[in-house]
Amino acid sequence: MALVPFGGLTAEATKPSDSAETAFVESLLARMTLEEKLGQLNQPPGIGNDTGPKAKAAGTEQVRKGQVGSFLGMQGVKLTCDMQRIAVKESRLGIPLLFGFDVIHGYRTVFPVPLGEAASFNPVAVEKAARVGAVEATAHGINWTYAPMVDVARDPRWGRVVEGSGEDTYLGEVMAVARVHGFQGKDLRAADSVLATAKHFVAYGGAEAGRDYNTVDISERTLREVYLPPFHAAVDAGVGSIMASFNEIAGVPMHANGPLINGVLRGEWGFDGVLVSDYTGVMELMNHRIAADPTEAGRRALEAGVDIDMVSDIYRKDMPKAVRAGKLPVATVDDAVRRVLRAKYRLGLFDNPYRNCDESLEKSQTLTADHRDAARTMARESMVLLKNKGNVLPLSKQVRTLAVIGPLADNPRAMLGSWAGMGRPEDVVTPLAGIRAAVGPETKVLYARGTDINTADTTGIAEAVRIAGQADAVLLMLGEAEDMSGEANNRTSLDLPGVQEQLALAVQKSGKPVAAVLFNGRPLSINSLQEQVPSILEAWFPGVEAGHALADVLFGDYNPAGRLPITFPRNVGQVPIYYAHKNTGRPPREEERYSSKYLDVSWKPLYAFGHGLSYTSFRYDALRLSRKKIPADGTLQVEVTVTNTGARAGDEVVQLYLRDDVASITRPVKQLRGFRRVHLQAGQSQTLTFTLTANDLSFYGADMKPIVEPGSFTVFAGGNSVDNLEAKFEVTAR
Repeated sequence: MALVPFGGLTAEATKPSDSAETAFVESLLARMTLEEKLGQLNQPPGIGNDTGPKAKAAGTEQVRKGQVGSFLGMQGVKLTCDMQRIAVKESRLGIPLLFGFDVIHGYRTVFPVPLGEAASFNPVAVEKAARVGAVEATAHGINWTYAPMVDVARDPRWGRVVEGSGEDTYLGEVMAVARVHGFQGKDLRAADSVLATAKHFVAYGGAEAGRDYNTVDISERTLREVYLPPFHAAVDAGVGSIMASFNEIAGVPMHANGPLINGVLRGEWGFDGVLVSDYTGVMELMNHRIAADPTEAGRRALEAGVDIDMVSDIYRKDMPKAVRAGKLPVATVDDAVRRVLRAKYRLGLFDNPYRNCDESLEKSQTLTADHRDAARTMARESMVLLKNKGNVLPLSKQVRTLAVIGPLADNPRAMLGSWAGMGRPEDVVTPLAGIRAAVGPETKVLYARGTDINTADTTGIAEAVRIAGQADAVLLMLGEAEDMSGEANNRTSLDLPGVQEQLALAVQKSGKPVAAVLFNGRPLSINSLQEQVPSILEAWFPGVEAGHALADVLFGDYNPAGRLPITFPRNVGQVPIYYAHKNTGRPPREEERYSSKYLDVSWKPLYAFGHGLSYTSFRYDALRLSRKKIPADGTLQVEVTVTNTGARAGDEVVQLYLRDDVASITRPVKQLRGFRRVHLQAGQSQTLTFTLTANDLSFYGADMKPIVEPGSFTVFAGGNSVDNLEAKFEVTAR
């Protein structure tokens, strides 16, 4: 279904006056020397308090000479504004600087990791999280963020799965729009807006073997139907910049992939923003062995449309000579410079280069009570109740003795996850602290670490078992360390690290009610926990308000409603596993030996995409279609009624899926085409309406052009990707 804007920026809002912008940029460009032009395309590492005097002096001198257009990783009002003053007052043309920083899921107020935020299925809350990140980042001198990551990822071995919105293209589109709007705000010139960056263009999440930076080998169909749409959604939302990915596609590294950058991104979609390299990505064209030296690497990157060279320093050092030798047209350089100057113009930096130079905001706009409240709300909305046999959860706050066990119970740094901005462990409310704060004074809380996160040492398990035996209920805090996911943090096993499973099963034998809480940046294979532990809650890495948000859920002050944005496999051998797969000529059947399955484990996932339980129950009824037949260019309204059949209020994530039953090209078994998170009181019913359009029905035909084919379609509606009501309709020829 068509993407709904969630408030905020439109593409037009980034362009206050196209004619005025063009006149300004062309006038400035005409006065620039070749070295100044290439300087705008150069992004060195930021100068910080820990930078040596010699390096700091060299960087400052480059700014004075107009040889720097932006800095990477530089933050803090004093540092950024001192450098901005040098650029504006002491360089020949006074062109202001961009200051880029990785504000991925918060700056100082750290929210749940993006994969966790996506589990909320709440784009409004996700947009607010990005807005808080922008407000705090700009208060510290930043005007450009390298987020959101919109890579679709279907291999949880890949460490960067934590940074995206999971396996589904449609969910990825919606979250991309929400985050772009949150970062860039309603007015890109506002002092609390940052230029957003959709990354990594493109198909970075398809890395072979789940190894970061690795080759991607996919068909054009998969590229266009799975990996490109979230980027297209970000462009339509007005995203100001896009970052190239490290991988190659079909033998062409993305930092030299003109057909995708200049062809699809700029030519087909009309993107006129900045294309920035990833860290040393231009230089790495030599490692890809498509460039023999820095000059060739720089030439190929610029010709492909890579505007800014992050850290490699090739554009500044090697391209002047290449241009003068006729190896690179100056017109190619000019096109890149125009895009950089446009970005600065749209941010309002030429009118007010010191828009982020109010030092008082560093304190007043950082880690505020409102920001922490937003982080707490986002964290509890992201938590997914995977299992709750016997209704172990929620716990009573009047429980007499509660045992909190596990290596993640009192680990503040882990709660922040990877890419935690400027988050500090001392800002974090740990699970143990949150639980202690939530229970009454009569409750005794016992604690044992049991084991470290990733160790073979079992000596602490006996103490954990001992205190479990003294308790009326047990909470296990298990999972990964913060540096076990994220960039370059790939795993060949999805099991709980170390001896944590051994700890959990030993504690479970105590016979007490046990609930396990998982903190992690990827799906884990937890078959033993699923079989033996009665209650399991997926908390991801929840951020600074981890403990309070977790206590809200554990004690029933908040009814969990998160849903899995990515499939949980039974073991790593099932990977890649995702709900929107294709059928085969021999679909898996238990009774059929020669069908597509395994000898040693079920082909089905441990937990499916969209799965998530509640402390209440919901029933779906009355799936109705507005028509049984529609033309290929028509629309269809789909209604479904959901009822809270339990005893307490709660949220349900109503999910709408679609299947093209027979097509000229094989299609997925179903695809998400809409969702709505709704709050229902006990006994309350609500009828929801979704609208399907030709865009939802279309796919790329044999000629790789979008087409809607006449024939039968099936609509599915329910609370996950498996348990659905069904209805059919027919598409007729126009």
